[in-house]
Amino acid sequence: MKVYLLAAGLFLASSCSNKTAPVSNNSGKMKARFEVSGLCSNYTFSLIEGNKDTTLVEASWTNPQTDTAYKNAFGVKNPCDLPEGLKVGDEFYFELDNDRPNRCMVCMAYYPTPTKKLNIKVLEVVKK
Repeated sequence: MKVYLLAAGLFLASSCSNKTAPVSNNSGKMKARFEVSGLCSNYTFSLIEGNKDTTLVEASWTNPQTDTAYKNAFGVKNPCDLPEGLKVGDEFYFELDNDRPNRCMVCMAYYPTPTKKLNIKVLEVVKK
């Protein structure tokens, strides 16, 4: 009986998949562009390389303040972890960092951002 339970458990564990894990052509890295720097660290980014899974990003999002549309848009849960000097228009490589605790305090003023938010770790800012 124990052998059957063990076999069933191994089968179930091996058949599970993590649908939110990023897949990229760049060995786990994804590339984004900093699109909008709103009040109180309300930032918008667009994914330009990597997994464009709509469970992670919004396929299309329009900023109601400017009527500007963005493809594969997302906000961040951890704006305080972004590197200093990152500015609108910059492109960068990143990976998801869901294990990082969010110890970021920002003001509470509202500026619209995509509803999909990611914890990210910036790996490299692309020099232009």
